[in-house]
Amino acid sequence: MTRVPAKWQAEVRLGLQEALVNAAKHGNQLDPSKLVLVRYAIRRNQFWWIIADQGHGFNPPRRCNCRPEPESTPVKNVGDCGRGLFLLYEIFDQVHWTRQGRELHLCKRIRRWARNPLVG
Repeated sequence: MTRVPAKWQAEVRLGLQEALVNAAKHGNQLDPSKLVLVRYAIRRNQFWWIIADQGHGFNPPRRCNCRPEPESTPVKNVGDCGRGLFLLYEIFDQVHWTRQGRELHLCKRIRRWARNPLVG
């Protein structure tokens, strides 16, 4: 996280926490004998993470085509994707799975003129 600009750290941290929890909880079924592997790379203004679990995989949605309830209500379920997947698609610029849903690729592009972070 130290290489991610300070302005974006809280948002990226939230997204990575959601991805890691999903991998451990839903992918590995909280089995302590299974690993969650994380790889990280920076290419110009792109920050990449690959998170892989040892679970059975799943058929991930291509995009969360839904909106959460108004801000006054907690986000519990947002249509065909849960809260964690919704946040991933909102936070990262690229979200896709490989290996039948067992490996998640996330990309965050940091640009000077980009929107402000969702989390401050």
